[in-house]
Amino acid sequence: MLFDAPPPPVSAVIVEAPRLPPLAGQEAFSTASYDAAQLGASARLDDVLKTTPGVSLFRRTGSDAANPTIQGLSLRAVAPSGAGRALVTLDGAPQNDPFGGWVIWTALPGESLSGATIVRGAGAGPYGAGALTGVVALRERAVGGGLSSLSVQAGERDSWRAAGTLGTDHVLLTASGSRTDGYRPVRGAAAGAADVPTTLEDGAITARVQGEAGGVRWAARMGAFQEKRGAGLFGAKSNATGSSLALTVAGDRWRLQAWTRSSDLENTSAAVAAGRTATTPANDQYSTPASGYGLNAAWQDKAGDWSWELGGDVRATEGRTNERFRYQNGVFTRQRTAGGRTLVGGVYAETAYSQPDFSVTGGARLDGWRSYHGVRRERDAATGALTLDAAVADASGTTPTARAGVRQRLIDDTWVRAAAYASFRPPTLNELHRPFRVGNDVTEANSALKPETLYGVEAGLSGEGAVAWNLGLFYNQIQDPITNVTIGVGPGTFPVAGFIPAGGVLRQRRNAGEINAYGLEGDIAADLSPAWTVRAAFSATHARVDGGGLAPQLTDKRPAQAPALTITAGARWRPLQRLSLDADLRYESKRYEDDLNLRTLKAGASLDLRAGWALSPTSEIYLAADNALNTDLAVAQTADGVTSYAAPRTVFVGFALRR
Repeated sequence: MLFDAPPPPVSAVIVEAPRLPPLAGQEAFSTASYDAAQLGASARLDDVLKTTPGVSLFRRTGSDAANPTIQGLSLRAVAPSGAGRALVTLDGAPQNDPFGGWVIWTALPGESLSGATIVRGAGAGPYGAGALTGVVALRERAVGGGLSSLSVQAGERDSWRAAGTLGTDHVLLTASGSRTDGYRPVRGAAAGAADVPTTLEDGAITARVQGEAGGVRWAARMGAFQEKRGAGLFGAKSNATGSSLALTVAGDRWRLQAWTRSSDLENTSAAVAAGRTATTPANDQYSTPASGYGLNAAWQDKAGDWSWELGGDVRATEGRTNERFRYQNGVFTRQRTAGGRTLVGGVYAETAYSQPDFSVTGGARLDGWRSYHGVRRERDAATGALTLDAAVADASGTTPTARAGVRQRLIDDTWVRAAAYASFRPPTLNELHRPFRVGNDVTEANSALKPETLYGVEAGLSGEGAVAWNLGLFYNQIQDPITNVTIGVGPGTFPVAGFIPAGGVLRQRRNAGEINAYGLEGDIAADLSPAWTVRAAFSATHARVDGGGLAPQLTDKRPAQAPALTITAGARWRPLQRLSLDADLRYESKRYEDDLNLRTLKAGASLDLRAGWALSPTSEIYLAADNALNTDLAVAQTADGVTSYAAPRTVFVGFALRR
């Protein structure tokens, strides 16, 4: 968690947040980097990160319309999850939700960032728990520089957004807000009175104060967010709120950070009547208070061509969901409280040897994990009588992980690299304790879940000349992946879950055997002329589940929501000094909606267009069209065959300032 990419060169009056640089040799792992201009080019940060193939939320839906509980990020199409199988950090502090592991992207406006580094696969070392498929290490802008970024845009469906960052000598302030009347995910003949737009109103504010005393740099960062959403079904909505605080002190060779996060989620779901003529309330998750706390430390040193880092971290979470369910005769008849606590901590050591044409790095860490004080109680809403008091056993264990990599120059600007790694992710409070419902589909919790572990190897070639390119092969195996396993089909009444209506299915989170995946990934970028810039990237992944004895029905199935092929491409043309024209394409092969591969989401592509006119070297006005060809990109499908789609074409105008 302490590894961050080195900051770009800055002037003397601009001061970065306290960080330690990464050890030499990190280029041996599969990485992708973004600068401030790229991160601020889209209204939602997850849309920018998805230009790296294989990077996605659980579904194709972007964070502008996705329910908060499925906004977790995964790297590579190995096994996407709503909780996310990647760790997201901001200057070392985890940004994943303490209850569910997902990321509230509203709290991370791109305007506030100076850069990001994606490390795929190699999630051990300084990152620790949660970095199963890798890490996204975000870096916040430096203080100083006055108004360093400003974005204002307005578009169709009464949509608008504004965000800005202001810095003084010792303070950085960022604020953002947006709203939209949204769109209906279910469209055409299948839509009914049950289907309404996915609305959004959100806002976030952060402040970082920093300074230096006696050669020690220090910083305090505070943030808060809120987002209100309509889920696309009548009566289904959510309200997510949260705050964070991180305190950091650092010297030339050491760094210490303490952080805390709190969040709350109100989330209502609805059951859909036959023909989608109406909805009835299915669940009212009226409060989900959760808190996370952490401490991390690192010390670096070097001697000649050798460098090393020693460190450790600890994270704790606690939270409960409070909800009403089983809607009968116009009222909810049951109440549920479920939750608990988790604790994970580890120590690590890494070393690297680096010369101009060769580098090698390796390290190991040991983590202990614990889930405890779990509870799941259900009561009759009218009488308060206890109807369920599930026995939730404590669990604990230790997990060793390691990683190693080597990089060698072949000729001129051509390099070869190879790496091997192991990483792990313990289950979240949400996965352990909270069941959930989407339409008529119900997924049960499982307090007996154990951590997922990933083992991987990869090798690649890269070029750093006028044409920058990368090509790599990888093999990953996830053992004990937490999977939503189908255990029943409606109509019918089941233990604990109760009645599942026709067209619905019952699933439970389980550690389902293992997932084996191998793939080929690559990217290329070039400035063809002063006027033309192009880039392209792809990720091809063959992933299959081995359900073993616990879920044999999943054997040889592709993991749900994992496409076999993703391609992204982009081009910029500057026919005039002030005029820039951009086109960005993303293509995905088909996905499966469910674990049994019975519901198919067709392959699809989306083209985004943008025209900008520079008012000055640092500002522009622009006209843009997302999904310019108005294609229907399938994002979900119910058991009775009703498909939901991503956003239709959206045209907007805006102003952007970047310094």
